[in-house]
Amino acid sequence: MLAACATNRPQADNQEAQAVAQQTVQAVEAAASAVPSPATPVARAATAPEEKLDVLLEDNLNPGEKVDLDAPKTHVDLWARMRAGMAMPELDNDLVRKAEDWYSSRPDYVARMTGRGSLYLYHVVEEVQKRGMPMELALLPFVESAFRNDAQSSAKAVGMWQFMPATGRDFDLKQNIFRDDRRDVLASTKAALDYLQRLNKMFDGDWQLALAAYNWGQGNVSKAVARNQKAGLPIDYDSLRMPDETRYYLPKLQAVKNILMRPEAFGIELPAVANHPYFLSVNIDRDMDVARAAQLAELDEETFRQFNPSMNKPVILAASSGQLLLPYDNASTFVANLEKHRGPLASWTAWVVPRTMKPADAAKQVGMNETGLREINRIPARMLVTKGSTLLVPRTAERDRDVSEHLADNASIGFAPDVPPMRRVTLKANKGDTVASVARRYRLGTTQLAQWNRVSTKATFKPGQQVVAYVREGQQLAAVEPSAPSKPSAKSTKSAKVTRVASSAANKPAKAGAKTRSAKVAASDGKGARTVATKTALR
Repeated sequence: MLAACATNRPQADNQEAQAVAQQTVQAVEAAASAVPSPATPVARAATAPEEKLDVLLEDNLNPGEKVDLDAPKTHVDLWARMRAGMAMPELDNDLVRKAEDWYSSRPDYVARMTGRGSLYLYHVVEEVQKRGMPMELALLPFVESAFRNDAQSSAKAVGMWQFMPATGRDFDLKQNIFRDDRRDVLASTKAALDYLQRLNKMFDGDWQLALAAYNWGQGNVSKAVARNQKAGLPIDYDSLRMPDETRYYLPKLQAVKNILMRPEAFGIELPAVANHPYFLSVNIDRDMDVARAAQLAELDEETFRQFNPSMNKPVILAASSGQLLLPYDNASTFVANLEKHRGPLASWTAWVVPRTMKPADAAKQVGMNETGLREINRIPARMLVTKGSTLLVPRTAERDRDVSEHLADNASIGFAPDVPPMRRVTLKANKGDTVASVARRYRLGTTQLAQWNRVSTKATFKPGQQVVAYVREGQQLAAVEPSAPSKPSAKSTKSAKVTRVASSAANKPAKAGAKTRSAKVAASDGKGARTVATKTALR
């Protein structure tokens, strides 16, 4: 009932909520400007070295500015600041109502979603406001991933902004065996807003079309716009023909916005979010185990990974990551504990495979058991690790250097099937032979035989043409014996003759004086077998 009442005049109610929020923010900002900021922040960890702590307590979003948790502006509710910055046109249709009903009927889900979002919202809001973009965009991770950095779609989109692999690379989000920047809070937010700005410019400042392109792809939206232009139809979001998912995309964002603007009308309670950084960035100059870093920050590993979700391995590489994100107090604790720490920081390093190897051989060379090597490097069963691959291995006295920047940024791993060596053989095609008939005769795959001979699966061979196939070393390729027909027929007399024995490998030179030998060829006309000469097998 509350949700139904809230939909009677949503646009006017949103405008009223926005006006109240703007007055609140303006009043707090005026009060803040009247109070001089302290020269230095209150130190939260007196044991940290003063000069390091001084740098640490700078706002990583605004370099050079000190974080002061007691400043008047920090007491503004961040939701009010977001309400004041809404600038996109309002949507009001049945799909918005549907999305409102979905969210408002799941208060526990909304609580989890907003709780996760509260960790990162200040950063997103700051970035959106600095760029002069509508504040609705800060709500997009609620729709894309429910603010989950570990979210992954069936289409391989990853992170709270749901970047596809190729789009992520376009915006310099590194993806390798050590890290995936699509899950990184700072990097993915910057990339997402860069992308949205590009789309907005592409669609002449229309944020609704820009968001449709973010969901559906810029090429698809451009084609839909061109199609409507050609037909003399409007080119706004509501007028374009698009998939149901994209049609529902903006209504979902509008529903989240409506709930943010008037949570009490939907029976939703939003968590308080302070208007200051929840986390700070801390530079590191040595490789460090994830478990060690969490210990130094006095966080459990799960919480540590909430702020540093881009790490794919149990080690953080200083050459690629260069920094950690930590809650305010834990950042100070980390600096203090790191200063006092004695002993190694990392127990893992990278090793480049010198040649294509079996995992068991690689494990023996680096001093691990095979199971452990396979698990930490995700090596599939029955696979070889190819030359030049990078594996994570234990540090030893011989391998104790930090990983280089080049290797940290470009590390990859490749696999090859662990199968016996293959031998090339040639067969001679009969009259009327096709790829399918030869494959059937020798129990080979039609597609594979076509690939070996660089022809289509429907190709026909010329009589006497050499047909290439590959077999395992020591394996003989024999033709299938034809089944005797119960009654001779006119068709059977025209059937192709079937060779019992495959010809030998043709990729090796024949020995001098090699002789030919006879092989029986079964004739399907019922007149008995005849003898033909075939080249002797060379091994």
